[in-house]
Amino acid sequence: MTLIKSISGIRGTIGGPTGDTLNPLDIVKFTTAYATFIGENKTEDTTNTIIVGRDARISGEMVKNIVCGTLMGMGFDVTDIGLATTPTTELAVKMSNAAGGIIITASHNPRQWNALKLLNHRGEFLSDEEGKRIIALAEEEDFIYVDVDKTGKYKQDDSFDQKHIEAVLALKLVDQEKIKSAGFNVCIDAINSVGGIILPGLLDSLGVTYTILNGEANGDFAHNPEPLERNLTEIMDTMKNGSFDLGIVVDPDVDRLAFICEDGKMFGEEYTLVSIADYVLSHTKGNTVSNLSSTRALRDITEKHGGTYSAAAVGEVNVTAKMKEVNAVIGGEGNGGVIYPESHYGRDALVGIALFLSALAQKQCHVSELRKSLPDYYMAKNRVDLSPTTDIEAILQSVKGRFKDEKINDIDGVKIDFADSWVHLRRSNTEPIIRIYSEGKTMEEAEALGKQLMELVQNMQ
Repeated sequence: MTLIKSISGIRGTIGGPTGDTLNPLDIVKFTTAYATFIGENKTEDTTNTIIVGRDARISGEMVKNIVCGTLMGMGFDVTDIGLATTPTTELAVKMSNAAGGIIITASHNPRQWNALKLLNHRGEFLSDEEGKRIIALAEEEDFIYVDVDKTGKYKQDDSFDQKHIEAVLALKLVDQEKIKSAGFNVCIDAINSVGGIILPGLLDSLGVTYTILNGEANGDFAHNPEPLERNLTEIMDTMKNGSFDLGIVVDPDVDRLAFICEDGKMFGEEYTLVSIADYVLSHTKGNTVSNLSSTRALRDITEKHGGTYSAAAVGEVNVTAKMKEVNAVIGGEGNGGVIYPESHYGRDALVGIALFLSALAQKQCHVSELRKSLPDYYMAKNRVDLSPTTDIEAILQSVKGRFKDEKINDIDGVKIDFADSWVHLRRSNTEPIIRIYSEGKTMEEAEALGKQLMELVQNMQ
């Protein structure tokens, strides 16, 4: 059993002893800490409301009831938007001028996991400093709750799915007419969560015909919910019958997005952002951002369109901070996370789907042809297990010394850029391992580079 407290919230498996799992007592403590933080930082231009949304996990209703009751006990009004995607909840905070928001989702983790993701009044994830403040507050024993006359009010509001869809349709680069005239037929894997609720409404509005796999939002995931090729055999096999133009895969909270080509082959999760950025940059000149472990193809596409590419530390909050710093018009992460500031500063699969369909409709080509038009890179993802006493920082410093003549970025571990390849080493935030991602022009090159660094790290222990 596992309970992980980090700057992004609290995450763990359901059931078991307190302090070691995601259980009612720890949920109360962490929600109280968050409410205390919001109270300390609340400004007069926001309401006294906190938005709560959740994915379809089996434990979601239990966790939601505890969260909502605790927030009310802290004097906050609660708007429960029910089964909702992470980007829907983020937008609901903005649209409601709320003081903050809590998303109850463990994202791509298996069914026994759940988590609280914490938002500020802009509907964005908290900064590193803010997250650490909440962790510290959660360790305090003397919580203070309001008296009976100041208890918060509770209401339900199921209107935000439609508001989210309308916001996507209103984006200037979403070409509704082209999409409708293209007559697309798509297959969706909604992984038995909230994608099965909201995506039909989006596709109906765009005039797209669709078939949904695993569409019942019951939280009993039909397969491992992380949208990686090894988990997507059902939709890939379905696509091979040749009757669909595109396969669409989302994770349980619909902030990650992967595509399947018309022939049943993976488009490539790394290329979700690359393809959408190519479309956006062809209409809007500007800069881009992704994290250090994402494909170099985004840099190539950005420079092709006359923009500047910047890399951020891994983590959505780090990417959005960098995007604001360099005024990026599109950004995200290589795990299929698309962040489009024209909509909001958060990964949003609905925005990604609408922009991708717009690109496909305007180019009038097959998905496989679109993929071939993009720069070709191959990525290998490895890890080295370390003992809990291993000095990871010393290892990273030694690696920097070995490659001091190469281009090095050390804002998050160590990334070494070579002429036609790169390798990124970073410590895990949750376990004693070093993750080693490498990319090259061929898979053999990527794997060889990754193996070289793995052996180097192992020899340093």
